[in-house]
Amino acid sequence: MTSCMLRPVRVAVVSAFLALALAALAGCSFEAEEKVWEISGGVFGTSYHINVVLTDDQQRLENLAKGIEAELEKVDAAMSTWREDSELSQLNRMPDQSEWTGISGPLHEVLAKAIEVSELTGGAFDVTVGPVVNLWGFGPRARPEKAPEEQELARVLSETGYEKLELRNQPPSLRAAQPQYIDLSAIAKGYGVDVVARYLDSEGVNAYLVEIGGEVRVQGRKPGGDAWRLAIEQPVSEGRQVNRVVALENRAMATSGDYRNYYESEGRRYSHTIDPETGKPITHNLASVTVLAEDCMTADALATGFNVMGFERAHALATRENIPAYFIIRTENGFETHQTPAFSSYVIQ
Repeated sequence: MTSCMLRPVRVAVVSAFLALALAALAGCSFEAEEKVWEISGGVFGTSYHINVVLTDDQQRLENLAKGIEAELEKVDAAMSTWREDSELSQLNRMPDQSEWTGISGPLHEVLAKAIEVSELTGGAFDVTVGPVVNLWGFGPRARPEKAPEEQELARVLSETGYEKLELRNQPPSLRAAQPQYIDLSAIAKGYGVDVVARYLDSEGVNAYLVEIGGEVRVQGRKPGGDAWRLAIEQPVSEGRQVNRVVALENRAMATSGDYRNYYESEGRRYSHTIDPETGKPITHNLASVTVLAEDCMTADALATGFNVMGFERAHALATRENIPAYFIIRTENGFETHQTPAFSSYVIQ
């Protein structure tokens, strides 16, 4: 379930009384000033923060907060692997998936995008790698006391593969010759951002910033005409530092890195990002990658895929496909940054 609250992010600099007086002296009608309001809460095991540019209308803000909460609850109920009653969990428990099984439109949309990104990245992004993720202790199951045995890892890995999934558009359906456990954690947050953005669009909100667990999508501009400014974090596990700042309008941004979600066992550090080819946590020196796209679902999936691929392969692919991407590499002398040509125009600091 989700929970939410709302508050003003910025109050008016000029009081309503003074604004009315100035409007009267100018011989013009008064228009209520727009402010940035924040609606926040929890979902997907993380938090969300949504800024909307609106006038001071408490009832409308409360209605938006309730609507956002309801939309996110629908996504969670469809795609969570932590909820036993979710649509995805029920699908994952099916012992035989060889026959067409009807799925909801949202689940079909996310799976279609997942397969598209899997094909683009040569399998570096793969939502069927969930059983391997579970073996390493990054899923809903308890964390193991030690790394999985090579034989067990090879067996589980051999049973996965996005190419085993088959989708049908009408009616929305899925089948797999071999039962698959699907984990959408690397794309569902981005989709949740898009769902909230669509909802705000439908409610006539022309300018907003939607953020869920670090994945972001913006629309329009802030009061005064400035673009939304977003920080790309320095990939350090303690504290928060800014590496770069970008200015966005009508774009989405997602970052994937190995510096937050990891654990240490027997003197070794294990990243939560699993390479679907090896079945093991990534070990290269790419500390984080940030991707921009028109929608957050795409940015979220691409960021994960690029993180798995490592800098050289991911940078080459992103450059070839004209994808705005920013890479932070860990070196012996600190961090080194690279960006694709498509990314450079967004950097302001």
